[in-house]
Amino acid sequence: MKAAGAAAGAAGVAVGVGAGTTALAVPASAADSPFAHPGLLHTRSDLERMATKVKADARPYAAGFAKLAANRHAQSGWRANPQATVYRGAGSPQNYAALYNDIHAAYQNALRYHVSGDTAHADTAVAILNAWSGKLTSIQGSADRFLAAGLYGYQFANAAELVRDHGDFALGRAQELMRNVFHPLSDSFLEHHNNAVVTNYWPNWDLTAIACVLATGIFCDDRAVVDRAVEYFKHGDGMGSVKHAIPVVHDDGLAEWVEAGRDQGHALLGVGLMGTVCEMAWNQGIDLYGYDDNRFLKGAQYVAKWSLGGEVAYTANTRKKGAIGGWSGSETATGAAGVDPAMTRPIWAMIANHYTKRRGLSASYVTRAAAKAAPEGGGGDYGPNSGGYDQLGFGTLAFTRDRVEVAVGGAPSAGPSGAASGGGARPQGAVSASASPAGNRDLAATGAEDLVGWAAAAGVSAVAGGLLLLRRRDRVRRGGAE
Repeated sequence: MKAAGAAAGAAGVAVGVGAGTTALAVPASAADSPFAHPGLLHTRSDLERMATKVKADARPYAAGFAKLAANRHAQSGWRANPQATVYRGAGSPQNYAALYNDIHAAYQNALRYHVSGDTAHADTAVAILNAWSGKLTSIQGSADRFLAAGLYGYQFANAAELVRDHGDFALGRAQELMRNVFHPLSDSFLEHHNNAVVTNYWPNWDLTAIACVLATGIFCDDRAVVDRAVEYFKHGDGMGSVKHAIPVVHDDGLAEWVEAGRDQGHALLGVGLMGTVCEMAWNQGIDLYGYDDNRFLKGAQYVAKWSLGGEVAYTANTRKKGAIGGWSGSETATGAAGVDPAMTRPIWAMIANHYTKRRGLSASYVTRAAAKAAPEGGGGDYGPNSGGYDQLGFGTLAFTRDRVEVAVGGAPSAGPSGAASGGGARPQGAVSASASPAGNRDLAATGAEDLVGWAAAAGVSAVAGGLLLLRRRDRVRRGGAE
């Protein structure tokens, strides 16, 4: 595979001068510059970091790669089972499992190639993706067809992005599949919400669609499509825009996740999807992680604390339901649902490493959740049903990172790939949180067996009561987005 695009490693902006001073990473490129490829969940410098760390048998990368190599989807003998029409929720046959299993096999083989250098895995990924782009023409079913388009669309684009420069990969055909099959359903959902009232669907429905639209825009080099996803994330009318999904910011620095009033599994899914959107945007120079005074961090902290068994506040939320011009009703969630602290999804490593490593902020609960889940697996490691395939996973391998630091005199030190990490555009929205920077201990040197050390590294002991003390810019909001 030939090299493609400019390296998109994190750049640094110093917050002080002197040896060992923490630098704040910024998005990889200016928002109006050409798209960086690969540039969805993984940049070229990310892939180089993974390969270098695994070759050196560094913790916890080696454990993360072992998790990947052991997954049955990551084997070069995988053979695709493409379908012309995929059905989810209704129609016959209910064959959507063939799609998500093959996409995860393509992604895992592509990732395994980049880390190991074994071209058989790249060839397998290309064969799977080419088989589907040569046959799939539509996604049908109940309202669940929108979930299928959103989830499997963003995942297909991520797998394809990793092999876009392979000599045998049908890039143009894959882009047409994204434009003509996955994207139209996701874009339609954001516009019309399946002809239901806008609050009928919980945030995850919007978030799957946002992820697919954003991934389509980046993979297909379409700035207008990217802008559509970003605008909806910030200001969309549906439940998945950030101020509707996270409607209330409390004085303790936590912000309630509205879907916590539904159940734990869907709240975890939502955090994973919003993190995915933020990471893909970040790698193209758009800072959604820091948008609205790090609102996503506050919401992720809330869900992490609650999922770990902690008590959280919840403001009663009533939403209208029904079809436009048809039946109508309402539903009220009055408190956070019960949780199983053993439940996990492979979502936390990406979020924890962004806020504590790139941005130097405390993220105590998120970091504890990441440590508990490590090493994160992927599709096939979390049960046989579709919920176990909602995230691509392997965050311990893919998102663990070293802190960006500034050498004497303020010059950026070399990053994991050996290139200086200075320069680059500033984020679109400046980070204004006042949480303490993470401690000097490297989170990459810890794993699931070292929960106490990892939590301490993120500054838990320095934050009273274990709560993230972020400066609030807004008072508690009880009526959704402004």
